[in-house]
Order: sequence, then C-alpha cells, then structure tokens
Amino acid sequence: MPSLSTKHLLGIKQLQNADIELILDTAREFKEVINRPIKKVPSLRDITIANVFFENSTRTRLSFELAEKRLSADVVNFSSASSSVKKGETLLDTVNNILSMKVDMVVMRHSSPGAPSFLAKHIDANIVNAGDGTHEHPTQALLDAYSMQEKVGDLRGKKVAIIGDILHSRVALSNIFCLQKLGAEVMVCGPSTLIPKHLPKLGVKVGHNVHEALAWCDIANVLRIQLERQQIKYFPSLREYSLYFGITKKMLDALDKEIVLMHPGPINRGVELSSDAADSSHSIILNQVENGVAVRMAVLYLLAQKN
Repeated sequence: MPSLSTKHLLGIKQLQNADIELILDTAREFKEVINRPIKKVPSLRDITIANVFFENSTRTRLSFELAEKRLSADVVNFSSASSSVKKGETLLDTVNNILSMKVDMVVMRHSSPGAPSFLAKHIDANIVNAGDGTHEHPTQALLDAYSMQEKVGDLRGKKVAIIGDILHSRVALSNIFCLQKLGAEVMVCGPSTLIPKHLPKLGVKVGHNVHEALAWCDIANVLRIQLERQQIKYFPSLREYSLYFGITKKMLDALDKEIVLMHPGPINRGVELSSDAADSSHSIILNQVENGVAVRMAVLYLLAQKN
C-alpha cells in the first residue's frame, strides 16, 4: 500500500502531490464507511490520540474527535482554558506531560504560527496541525479540495476564487497551496487592506471586485471576517463590507453559469454571505462538514502507518 512521504501533517506546503492524492483517495473509502449503518472500523484500535487545542474551536475539534472515534482510537481532549498553561507551563512541557501518558498522536491548534513544526522537532509522536495562527490549516484545505472534486471532478484547469479576509485566514494559504498542486487557477478577492502584499508572488490573481471574481470563477470559497484577529479597523463597518463584498443569491442567479459556493464556517450571515445564498442550491457548505470527517479519518489513518 502507498504511504505518505511525511510522519506529520504540518502544512500543505510540505506535502508532495502524491501525498494529497493519497489522502483524497483514502478519504473516498472512508466516506463510504461513515455512510454505512455501522460507522466504526477498528483501524486505529491500539492508537491513542490527544486533541490539544490552545484556541477555541467547534467544527474542527468535533470533526477530529468524531474521525478518531470512527477509527476506534482512544481519545484524550485537552483545553488550555482549564490547564496548567494558565499557570505558566510551556507548550513543550504541556505536550511532554501528555505524551508521558503514552499518547501516539497529537492534533494541535495554536495561535502561534509554526507551533506544530516546533513540536515536531522535539517529540516523537505524529503531529497534525489543526490550525496555527494565520499560517496554515491543512485538513481544511484537503476537505475543501475533496468537496470540490466531488462536485466538479478533476480540478486541473478549474478556476477558484477565495473571497474575504485573506490576511487573517489560515484557510486561504493552505487552499492556495493545495489547489495549485492539484492544477487549479486561484484568485483572491477582498478589500486591499485584507490581502497580503506578497500573494502575487505565489502565482495567484488578485482582485477587489466581487462581481468580477464571481464571473471569473467556477468555485467561490468565501471566508469570514475574523474580527477576533483584527487589532485595528481594516474597513469602515461590517455594513459597508457586506455592501461591497457580501454575496447574495441574487448575485449568483444573475451569473450566466452555475458556480459552486463554499465556506469553511462559521458563517457570518448577512456579512460575507446572505442566508438565501448560504442555503441555496449553489452551496455545498454542509457537504464540506460531512467530508471533513472522512478526510480527517484518512489523515489519521495514513499517519498512524508511519509509526
């Protein structure tokens, strides 16, 4: 059986094209499993996985936990809010204490970019990056790619617009790397204040008109405004952002083609997406949530083979 080229999933940038294809192919098999009456398989019965989240999370944490339980792994959940981190314990000491309980794999979300890479250099367990600051969120990009392929087939030559708060998004960077490796064309669109200056160097188009972006793309992946990461005001008001960059069903219906609408969640309804757009036939947002479990099952299963 083919295997991953890496022991960890730290970011899409470090993955080879063959790794991405292997994860997506394996996810297709697990998608069949989770749609059976009996949704559990004993693939990771002897593996213990710690979910170590230093930032708040609902969807990602629940998706990983469900994936782990579907694979029959033993699961340990750690939250920094009720831990010794509040007493001044370092990241490395925290994780080493968890590993001393014979944990095989660590799924980690952290506010500092590079935290999972730092851990991977100091401990033996497999590390899965569940989001590090504004850097990467690899499993989100993989589930997005899987969802796109499920809807439109091969992504080679397809046009994908990533619309919204690019500057503060870890999803955007992982999506750009993943889509480019799969042969898609990528555009980012949003206010100039929310688009990093270096992005054109990554080979992506940059736009500031949402109508032009929708007319150009086959797939629109809409990102939320991350107010919790913004230390200053990047635009006058949410109302003005919605007026210039919000997407409505009327806008989608006015296009002379059918496009696919995506969002990693949670949605700020009435800001980046209107409710009728989010719930329309264009949307595959709920498919993304379902596919997230299958993709994360694939990642955990393949990494466990590297032990």
